[in-house]
Amino acid sequence: MATRIGITGSTGHIGGQVARALAAKGVPQRLIVRDPGRAPQLPNAEVVRASYDDRDALLAALDGLDLVFMVSASESATRLDDHKTFVQAAADAGVKHLVYTSFAAADPNATFTLARDHYATEQAIKGSGMAFTLLRDNFYGDAVLDFADDTGTIVGPAADGRCAFVMRSDVAEAAATILLNPDDHLNATYTLTGPESLNFDEAAAAASKATGRRFRFVNQTVDQAYETRRRDWPGYADWQYDAWVSTYTAVASGVFDEVTDDLPALLGRPATSLQDGIAALDAAGH
Repeated sequence: MATRIGITGSTGHIGGQVARALAAKGVPQRLIVRDPGRAPQLPNAEVVRASYDDRDALLAALDGLDLVFMVSASESATRLDDHKTFVQAAADAGVKHLVYTSFAAADPNATFTLARDHYATEQAIKGSGMAFTLLRDNFYGDAVLDFADDTGTIVGPAADGRCAFVMRSDVAEAAATILLNPDDHLNATYTLTGPESLNFDEAAAAASKATGRRFRFVNQTVDQAYETRRRDWPGYADWQYDAWVSTYTAVASGVFDEVTDDLPALLGRPATSLQDGIAALDAAGH
């Protein structure tokens, strides 16, 4: 019997690209989404409604699946609890293999606060009895443009720290490769990075060359970073400000500096550079 595949996150960037890649190969799949109206319309794709915090809906949505691609949920105060609910529901529904989008340098004491949730999710998956494949993605190069304000200025306490930014399209291609050949990746952990490690001055220069627009980086102290974010985005909970600021302090710490060969090994080609990746996004109007 063919492996039955479930895909979460198909209304988003990575899950959507993975679902389209499987559809292009003619692979049947089940798209598990919160809002069926936003699900991509793909051949051989069944759409079912379930959210990560709804155990009963998840049990029904995951029933009969062997292999599931679990895209990490949007950051929230309840994300870890929601992840644990999903993992337990998958195990209880009989899923045999879970492929999860984790984060580089995931650790219970990670400087980047959201990486702590990823580590705890990894532990829940490893303790579930299911086989797993963990994709520890570095920061997405796609987000560099989002870091900039309307003037093209990126501000934060990253100092001269370096980051091996990875493009979402590469991560999605790697995930699809794994889902098409899951037995080759049982209980594996991959750290997915770009081909080079850049500081934010260099990342801004790459974005400028890729788009023809001017980007620049201005370093801040930690106190300045909290002050500007509370001023520009008032009303958020403390954990959200901590996540935003620790994005930069984690880069400054050097934990995202490593360039690995995992992505080229999965793709059979070099990883996409930040400049080339942003140029492709810009050409596509993103």
